[in-house]
Amino acid sequence: MSSYPGAQAVSLNALSAQRRQRPLDGYLLGIATVLLGLGLVMVASATVTHGARDFSEPLHFFWRQLGHAGIGLLCGFVVLQVKLESWQRGSGYLLLVGIVLLALVLIPGIGREINGSMRWLVLGPIRIQPSEPVKLLMPIYLAGYMVRRSTEVQTTLWGFVKPLVVLALIAVLFLMEPDYGATVVLFATILGMLFLGGVPLPIFSIWVAAISGVMVAIVVAAPYRVERLTTFMNPWADPFDSGFQLTQALIAIGRGEWFGVGLGESVQKLFYLPEAHTDFLFAVLGEELGFVGMAFVIIAFSALVWRCFVIAHRAERRGQSFAAYLCYGLGLAFGLQAFINIGVNMGLLPTKGLVLPLMSYGGSSLVMNCIAVAFILRAGHEAGRTDDER
Repeated sequence: MSSYPGAQAVSLNALSAQRRQRPLDGYLLGIATVLLGLGLVMVASATVTHGARDFSEPLHFFWRQLGHAGIGLLCGFVVLQVKLESWQRGSGYLLLVGIVLLALVLIPGIGREINGSMRWLVLGPIRIQPSEPVKLLMPIYLAGYMVRRSTEVQTTLWGFVKPLVVLALIAVLFLMEPDYGATVVLFATILGMLFLGGVPLPIFSIWVAAISGVMVAIVVAAPYRVERLTTFMNPWADPFDSGFQLTQALIAIGRGEWFGVGLGESVQKLFYLPEAHTDFLFAVLGEELGFVGMAFVIIAFSALVWRCFVIAHRAERRGQSFAAYLCYGLGLAFGLQAFINIGVNMGLLPTKGLVLPLMSYGGSSLVMNCIAVAFILRAGHEAGRTDDER
């Protein structure tokens, strides 16, 4: 009967209606695309002199970042084709792979040390920073755990502590690299997910206080971290040594004033500001695009986090707990990392080795960020739209 034209038309109309009901979230996709595109422009601007000097190609870093973006979009497309249920089932095995990669980084001859940190694995022409996939895999694992153990998480101390044991192992590996910034972001993300998952407030408060105490002790135990903290409070006390990076960033932002000095016209990127295309890309953006450009980026990241939470809430209303927890976690991760990076660039927070999501130069970070956006888009697609959003 399906061979009749009328039946085929009905079938096509039903399929079309289904697609209209379950589209990709246009707001999230648009915001992420704008941030990615602006990031490519700013990477090109921040590295043109560096590329010409070191590689005889002004756009060397831009072409590499464009390639990273292409890989990230391809991986994101693959993620969009897979049901979240499949990722939920394999979340434990994926996290185990990530932990193994973190351990391999610390083995001499396998891990590559750059700028005093053992954070990279080099596989031929490919360089991977394992902490980036782990920052994605841990929320995926925890979302699955919270679905399986929802009652235990909400009613018992042990249900809350068990994922923290896994997190502590990952944190130890992060700190051995060392990567304190990634440790802070991951801890805050996981604690936020557990709180949103219904952990009783007294238990949550006690553990937040305990973990905060541990993190403070870790800072105090390392003299260079203490120096970073004191420098952040008064970078002008030693502007040519410990405070050099932050003072140059503040000079860049100050020069930008309201509307910036113009795209490509930054002076601080000309070998004054270290890591201008990675950790301090926002400062270059502030110099070239001014307060207006910085405000636009801050609003864009706020909108990105808001959209993640909207999709999470929609999934929660549909009873799709794994998708909801995952979107909450990834939204928190995006927001926290952007907040810390921007705070560091503006002298509001101590210096951390964290890049600006979707914008700063870095292959591992950009690819994982694209995949994270794809996970959220997939969650929104599976949750569909509620009647009041149509």
